Amino acid sequence: MRIEELVLEGFKSYPVRTQITGWDESFNAITGLNGTGKSNILDAISFVLGLTNMATMRASNQAELIYKRGQAGVTKASVTIVFDNKDVSKSPSGYESYKQITVTRQLSLPNTSKYLLNGHKVTQQAVQSLFQSVQLNINNPNFVIMQGKITKVLNMRPQEILGMVEEAAGTRMFEDRKDKAIKTMAKKEKKVQEIETLLQEEITPKLDKLRKEKKKLLEFQKAESELQNKERQLRAWEWQDARKQVKQRQKDISKHEGDSKVQEGKKDGLQEECDDAEKQKAAVEEQRNKEQKKGGKLGKLEESAAALDKELVKFGTQVEIKKSSIQEEGKRVKTLEDELLGNAVEAKKAEAAAVSAKYAKVKATHDEMEGKLTNSEELLQSLLTGLSNKDKAVGGGGYMGQLAAARQQVTQAEAEQKQNRVKLDMSLTELKGLETRYKALEREAGDAQRRLEAMRSTVQSCRQKIAQCAWDAEKESESETRLKEIRGQVRTLESNKERIQQGLASLDFQYDLGPQFDRRKVKGRVALLLKLIEENYPAAQALEVASGNKLYSIIVDDEHVGKALVGSRLQKRINVIPLTKIQARTIAPGKWSAAQQIGGSQVKTALSLVQYPSNVSKAMEFVFSDTLICDTPDVAKQVTFADNVRLRSVTLAGDVYDPSGTLSGGSAPNATGLLIKVQEYIAAEEELDAARQQLQDLERELGKSEKVREEWKVRVKELDMKEHELRLMEEQLQGSNAAQLEVQIATLKKTIQELEEGTSSAQDRQKQAEAECVKLQRDMDEFKNNKEGKIDELKAEILKQKSALQKHSVGLKLQQKEDQTARLELEQMDADIESTKESVQEAVDSVDTLKKELEQLEKQLAKKQRDYDEASRKLNEERATLKRFDKELQELDKVIKARKTAMHDIDLVIQKIGIQITGFKKDITASSNYIAQLEKEHDWIQVEKDQFGKPGGLFDFAGTNPVELKTQVEQLMQKSKGMKKTINPKVLAMIDTVEKRESSLKKMLSTVVKDKEKIEYTIAELDRFKREALETTWKKVDGDFGGIFAELLPGNFAKLQPPDGQDLMDGLEVKVQLGKVWKQSLTELSGGQRSLIALSLIMSLLQFKPAPMYILDEIDAALDLSHTQHIGQLFRTRFKGSQFIVVSLKEGLFTNANVLFRTRFRDGTSIVERTSERTER
Repeated sequence: MRIEELVLEGFKSYPVRTQITGWDESFNAITGLNGTGKSNILDAISFVLGLTNMATMRASNQAELIYKRGQAGVTKASVTIVFDNKDVSKSPSGYESYKQITVTRQLSLPNTSKYLLNGHKVTQQAVQSLFQSVQLNINNPNFVIMQGKITKVLNMRPQEILGMVEEAAGTRMFEDRKDKAIKTMAKKEKKVQEIETLLQEEITPKLDKLRKEKKKLLEFQKAESELQNKERQLRAWEWQDARKQVKQRQKDISKHEGDSKVQEGKKDGLQEECDDAEKQKAAVEEQRNKEQKKGGKLGKLEESAAALDKELVKFGTQVEIKKSSIQEEGKRVKTLEDELLGNAVEAKKAEAAAVSAKYAKVKATHDEMEGKLTNSEELLQSLLTGLSNKDKAVGGGGYMGQLAAARQQVTQAEAEQKQNRVKLDMSLTELKGLETRYKALEREAGDAQRRLEAMRSTVQSCRQKIAQCAWDAEKESESETRLKEIRGQVRTLESNKERIQQGLASLDFQYDLGPQFDRRKVKGRVALLLKLIEENYPAAQALEVASGNKLYSIIVDDEHVGKALVGSRLQKRINVIPLTKIQARTIAPGKWSAAQQIGGSQVKTALSLVQYPSNVSKAMEFVFSDTLICDTPDVAKQVTFADNVRLRSVTLAGDVYDPSGTLSGGSAPNATGLLIKVQEYIAAEEELDAARQQLQDLERELGKSEKVREEWKVRVKELDMKEHELRLMEEQLQGSNAAQLEVQIATLKKTIQELEEGTSSAQDRQKQAEAECVKLQRDMDEFKNNKEGKIDELKAEILKQKSALQKHSVGLKLQQKEDQTARLELEQMDADIESTKESVQEAVDSVDTLKKELEQLEKQLAKKQRDYDEASRKLNEERATLKRFDKELQELDKVIKARKTAMHDIDLVIQKIGIQITGFKKDITASSNYIAQLEKEHDWIQVEKDQFGKPGGLFDFAGTNPVELKTQVEQLMQKSKGMKKTINPKVLAMIDTVEKRESSLKKMLSTVVKDKEKIEYTIAELDRFKREALETTWKKVDGDFGGIFAELLPGNFAKLQPPDGQDLMDGLEVKVQLGKVWKQSLTELSGGQRSLIALSLIMSLLQFKPAPMYILDEIDAALDLSHTQHIGQLFRTRFKGSQFIVVSLKEGLFTNANVLFRTRFRDGTSIVERTSERTER
């Protein structure tokens, strides 16, 4: 396919229909001046070929392709190309029968585009497919070399050059197929992930869940069957056991009634003996009281001793407080003295003096600069006007006045130097005399100074020792503070505990069984051993009613301890609960289960609402027994009188429901609130114990550091003494003759230094003034010769001086502010020192006052101690007198105690027998009711009761453990109840469906994985085919590249090769040989040589698989005429089967063309003329 005719109408610079005919089938050139429309012809060809990139056609949008954007009356752009299609072997597929193919593309405003193929409207894709089939793919155009392509090739990296070879080889087809395969593989991979995700997240979890549910269903069915058999065995055993209990309890009642009558007889005899002993005791006590009432001596002695003891404690406390206050005031004096010593007054004065000196120096510099500026301004005024400031210019204005002032400064500086030298000589003479006098006293001063330094070293050593101690003042103060705080907290908590304890006087229990008695055997009152959590406080009243009077009972280890307590001299009558003798009644599981079914969460056992130590659990079970606590009367009534419960119940309000039919309540018992008060007491006691433990820990901690603390105190005391000695020595040394001489010498040396500095300063000012005289004389001479120049110079100097003075003023203000701050700080320090001295004196006076008060208190304390000792002696003597009566009373108490103990034991036995008989009767009633209940609930009992106990059957009870059987039934019931909530009855049908779906998905997954493996193999094959094609193309292009370059630049050679150490697939780079030298880089070549290299590479790629047409736009721009001519010859010799359309401005190229088109621009329109045709030779 070759172009025969090109028709443009309304396209860019061609507003009217323009036909370009006579195209050569081989080599066509287009030339013309810039801007005449040469490149628009190439844009038109690209436009028809289907180019969609507007930037390639040098337009930002489609409207710019229409002549003057459609504003000149032309609203449509149309380009038509007539192609020669006579060569059938190179015809597009499907168009072999057409000798010509006409393609038209039209563009209309606002944005309408259409394609015509042989006069028929077609799509853009159809046109592009037509041209792509004959290697004219305009969107990836190897056949189009536009302006800038040469530069682009020169800047290509190895991988980009390889891409050009790939285009020539046609391996892009492989890449397309590879990309499609990769996309297909990605889809397969996505499908694999979807299937795996479905299996992992839905199917497998669901299947696992269903399998677990199936397993649970089978386990539930098995457990139900086992539960039915076990429950039957248990109910049969309970029915038989209840019948046995009824018979046994009837026998027990008869036996215990006889035992009770025997014990009543024993008790009557003991009562008579006890009454006789009490009569004797009353007679002895009456005689003893008469003896005591003779003046009430013992009572008065006891009251006096108690009062003195309180006063003794009071004065002791006051003494401790005074000592603590003296210690604190002493620390305060020490702190204030340290602050006083720490105020470096002299250092602050020296610092303030240094700041003031610095400020004076800066101020003098500022005044000097200001004076110079004033002189310069007056000089300028004098020079400009001939007038001067009469107040300032004593010697006249202008240069003469300033010269006179400078000479006067020289005179003043010389006079100041002479005065300073005289003063300096006098000061040196005086210094020599003072130093002579000081040497006579130097030994004395040296000894005193050495002693002072030694004392300072000692003080420093003491401070280091204190610093090395593992204690310091801060720790001491913190420890004392913590100790006071915790002791105060303990006192507060003790008062709180005593206050609460006063409200629990009825629970107070004191006993004395001798020092050898193990007090751990007495556990305490029941109420004090109970702990009630706050959420159960509403049940406190019900618990008090449920326990009866047992809250006041004493729990002991055994009956022997109980007898010992009852027989001791107790102020109150007590009841004891021996842990070894009591027998508690518990609630049967069946009854508790039935009660829960009736009342739910509104019914609880009394025992479950309280907490207690594990070692008294048996006693607590005895106290609360089988009583239930119910929230409301209705629930209590239902539970108590239910046939399968029949247990005593107490409501939260304190009403009691008994299964015998008794109902009590209506008013709160006397013990109401007791348990709440006990909980407050227990909480207060626990809090107090914690505080005491904290106090013990702190005292133990301080005890461990006692040695370190004492060592620290000793060292602090030693440091105070040494510091006091140091202050005395410093005051003594400062008042000595040697010290005064030393001060005078130092002052005189400072004066000498100031005189020397003043002399040096005067010398500097003299030199500056003399230099100023020379300068002014020179300026006067220059002013005579160049008046205007000197005035300008003086003006510039004034501006410079003003700028310098302004900058220096900022520094002066800052320095002045620092000087004022230093003076204020020094004044504040003096005020602080005076205030500190006053505070020290006040603290010293306070310590003296406290010491006097302490001395007075210690005297009073000693007197009270003597009075207390005397009162104690008299009290002991009086008690010894009354000891005879006490001994006789003790013997009688022992007799009475023994009889009462025996009677109490008999009462306990009778009471125990009565309780047992009552319990037996209740057991008979409960067992009978339970038998009836079982027969009512289980009809099979009446049918199969004859089989109960027979060996070999289901109801063979030989070796049966009822407790284990109950536990098994309860466990099976709980298990069955829990499993029933979780089982899925439909699981067997559901699991079959899910398993089939799982199998289907796994089969699908296997198929997709195999497809993926095939695609991966295909990709590998494509990569192999691509490499083979690239190697073939590379070898052919490399050979043509070298040949073309040699033709364009004879005697030289070029080649394509991979970068050093890399493979072909990593890229290709250009290597050039000029003469016999291989160049390392293209940057070593000239611009023309580099352009030839790029053209050679492009032409070698075009020659590999020639296209039917090539479009080149000014590719010879960077070449000289000879090289341009070579390119023209190259087109004619190497590309004989292709049609070239070349735009060029160089004659060397288009003179080799067979047909030449020239463009001109006239009246805003481009015109094309076919001007020449090369004659074949």
